[in-house]
Amino acid sequence: MKRIFEFIEKYFFIVILIAVAISLVYPNSFKWVLSEYNGINIINLLLSIVLFTMGTTLKLDDFLNVFRNPKEIAVGISAQYVIMPLLALTLASAFSLDTALTVGLILVGTVPGGTASDVITFLAKGDVALSVSLTAVSTVISPILTPIITLLLIGNQIHFNPVGLFISIVEIVIVPIILGLILNYKFPNFCEKLKDYLPTVSSIVICLIVAGVIGANKEAILTSSTIILIVIVLQYILAMLIGFGIGHLAGMDKKQIITVAIEIAFQNSGLSTSLAKTHFPDLSQATVPGAIYSVWQNFAGSILAYAFRKYQS
Repeated sequence: MKRIFEFIEKYFFIVILIAVAISLVYPNSFKWVLSEYNGINIINLLLSIVLFTMGTTLKLDDFLNVFRNPKEIAVGISAQYVIMPLLALTLASAFSLDTALTVGLILVGTVPGGTASDVITFLAKGDVALSVSLTAVSTVISPILTPIITLLLIGNQIHFNPVGLFISIVEIVIVPIILGLILNYKFPNFCEKLKDYLPTVSSIVICLIVAGVIGANKEAILTSSTIILIVIVLQYILAMLIGFGIGHLAGMDKKQIITVAIEIAFQNSGLSTSLAKTHFPDLSQATVPGAIYSVWQNFAGSILAYAFRKYQS
């Protein structure tokens, strides 16, 4: 069983491509992902599972790293919440995306870093402790910054409730992380044993979310795939390059530069998809950028991890 989990974690990009292929051929296969159970959105529940698993891997020391590496944390978080949102807005304007896709792309830019960044950083032999700290800090402050930045960027285009967005992020992100932290504090040995399996569980959940969104928006994706694919690929590549530049200018070492670049480029696309579905129900295609970004970042990231290892040798 452990070998199966290790295989899925190592070749996540293949698993996610298989899930995407199934959702395109049989779009109703993952329809349940976007449904509700007793008034609870399944997609939100799935995402909470991912954040809960992240919480079980964290300790208070991970947050204390903020004080041990203040410069690296400050640079990474500033880039996360300044560069990614502005990059999303610039690309949406440059390619004249419609309102729905613009909203989806902006949400991809304003959400915190994704947990997959920690896995890719590990594979790339980067600074895993820094990656975990950046992901944790950006996630914890996301209930404040994500609604505010989203409001500033698209508030004049479409009406939405930033307070509701704040509450959703607290429910989906903060509460599960806190529960995970508590479990790790109370039962550290048990959580330590789970570490071998949790990354795979998170990967599978992300696959389900992506497959569900792509299946539900099959026609929209196929008809607008070229333009949105170009935008998503550019957003990812530019974020990675900017991350390298910022890390270099900040005087970081190679491991830290790689880590910051990965952290900036890897977004919690599952959260952006969930927020789009919950708070912009009339814009069905707003979920598309997050789904496509999730596929691309994991596929490209798995390949780039090898290149990053060579970069350090």
